[in-house]
Amino acid sequence: MAMTTDEILAFRKKHFLATSVFYYKNPLHLVKARGEYVYDLEGREYLDCIGGIVCISAGHNHPKIKEQILKMLKEDEIQHTSLLYLNSHPVELAKELLKEAPEGVDRVFFTNSGSEANELAFLAARQATGETIVINLRHSYHGGTSATLAQCGHGTWKFRAQPSALNVSAMEPYCYRCPFGKKPDSCSLECAKNVETTIQTSTHGKIAAFIAEPVMGVGGFIAPPKEYFEEVVQIVHRYGGKYISDEVQTGAGRTGESFLFTKALGIKADMVTMAKGLGNGAAIGATLMKTESSDSMAGKLFFNTFGSDPYQTMQAKVTLEVIREEKLMENAKAMGTYLQEGIKNLMKNHSLIGEVRGRGLLMGFELVKDRESKEYAIAETVNLMEKCREKGVLVGKGGLFGNVIRIAPPLSINQKQCDRVLKVIDECLTEMKKEV
Repeated sequence: MAMTTDEILAFRKKHFLATSVFYYKNPLHLVKARGEYVYDLEGREYLDCIGGIVCISAGHNHPKIKEQILKMLKEDEIQHTSLLYLNSHPVELAKELLKEAPEGVDRVFFTNSGSEANELAFLAARQATGETIVINLRHSYHGGTSATLAQCGHGTWKFRAQPSALNVSAMEPYCYRCPFGKKPDSCSLECAKNVETTIQTSTHGKIAAFIAEPVMGVGGFIAPPKEYFEEVVQIVHRYGGKYISDEVQTGAGRTGESFLFTKALGIKADMVTMAKGLGNGAAIGATLMKTESSDSMAGKLFFNTFGSDPYQTMQAKVTLEVIREEKLMENAKAMGTYLQEGIKNLMKNHSLIGEVRGRGLLMGFELVKDRESKEYAIAETVNLMEKCREKGVLVGKGGLFGNVIRIAPPLSINQKQCDRVLKVIDECLTEMKKEV
């Protein structure tokens, strides 16, 4: 018999980490899912517009993925092998992934998560360069393990015990809140040039790597211009570093531009990391890199117990197939544009919305108390999330101060469902105005 909501909450409060957090005042107890929808213990249906945490790309319980899982179980396929034994599934996935990789990237290693994928990238970069310092960006997020949290640009995520000697933060490419006070028409890419200044003033002049998300996820779906990356890649390589493109959230076609946004942006990355949408909910991450970085690790031992297991690699490969066959990248671009235009239209009647941004179905809008001062509307963001939930639409939130509504539904969302999202957001914001 399933545990009740109260039983789960009581156990988690007593026995889980004290850092456990929930969305919503009364946490949502989800038990089933299908396509773009999830269902709670009472059977109520919700349109899932955050995909777990940006993890569902092909849709919940996609028929083709379910069929392959059942087939493997029926045929007693081995569930765990690790790379100590041979199995075809990780090889088949790697072949397909490398077809989507940027030019020159020809090696792949599978992990259990994006955090581990980034850990491996740091390790390989340090081994290849002989340097230790990694440059990150303020407002960035790269995972929940020790080395990745050390590269996190949010004070809310860092702990006293986090080592900080081997990482330095450069200024964020946050156009809406430009740290240099510039506007798009007066910008000279000061944020990109700051990466060089940071290296010159906060390191000994050489670095192991620079890591950045093509769209900053936890930071609130901050989407820097293409020119930013072109400038930074040259700077990073000039100072001997490896460029790591963190595609844990942008990968798997979510931006609608290409399977890996790095490729669409023309970023000459040395390594690309991914997870989340890669497995459509399965616990799998990947680190892609050039041979020169991979070869630097020769002669040492490196291992991941569950990396490359058959079921996870199979699910990722089938997810990739579904994205291609059902033209979900094209749909992500079309529906993302439709949603962005719809929310921009809502700005006419709702002054709480300060900016709408993102790429494809990785989009969000920032809530501010005043468009001139851009004061963070933190409580209002929480209120909007609660109201959307009451009307059967689940959205996420992000940003350093939690004032950005994040929208990242399955890539299969259709226009009718997008219309529902827009209608619900409009209704909720209208209700909130009446409450003031």
